[in-house]
Amino acid sequence: MTYSLRIADLPSTERPRERLMAHGAKSLATAELLAILLGTGQGAGKLSAVGLGQYILQKLGEHKRDPLTALREVSVHELTQIPGVGPAKATTILAAIELGKRVLAAAPTEKTVIDDPAVAAAVLSADLMWQAQERFAILLLDVKHRLLGTRIISIGTATETLAHPREIFREIIRQGGVRAVVAHNHPSGNVDPSPEDIALTRQLLQGGQLLGIPLLDHLILGDGNYTSLRQTTTLWQDYPQGD
Repeated sequence: MTYSLRIADLPSTERPRERLMAHGAKSLATAELLAILLGTGQGAGKLSAVGLGQYILQKLGEHKRDPLTALREVSVHELTQIPGVGPAKATTILAAIELGKRVLAAAPTEKTVIDDPAVAAAVLSADLMWQAQERFAILLLDVKHRLLGTRIISIGTATETLAHPREIFREIIRQGGVRAVVAHNHPSGNVDPSPEDIALTRQLLQGGQLLGIPLLDHLILGDGNYTSLRQTTTLWQDYPQGD
């Protein structure tokens, strides 16, 4: 569906700004979020702001690229090549994208307590969530589950990364961690664990028992989502960590 009707001509309940105010930003499609940034469409009876937002995503999605991935990496030059997108609209979009990146990359406050998978995922989002290659990371924690720091252990290809339990526990011990959360990303966006992910988690849980360094969780991140293996498997019942 392509919007040519002006947003001002839509019923108030269907306008992006009003819907965002009533139901929150998550209720809007990506094109509608872009429309709020654009403010206006192409004018002269052509595409509305929402239609222009759809057109931008369509153009960015050419060459078999995911539109959101392309949007994260887009340049002013690319945007201004799209009819109806001038420097003002292009810079507004880029400013919004950069602001979002900085929010995700904001350093956690000192002694952040990692007491929920969502907190751990938020801390790791900048390093793992949108990467084109698989990365394996550790959250280093003290005895009260307070964050001491994060470490990237390995960087792999677009489909796999390698992390050996020996390297993981060596880094935890070297950095003075006494609890840990491990995580890696799936660039495909599918955050279901693979058999290899399950096998590695089992090894780490066994290592945690032997070394007295509890593993609190193993997260898989990708494309704005995450999975907690502690919440979705029985491994922690099979290998209790005493955390």
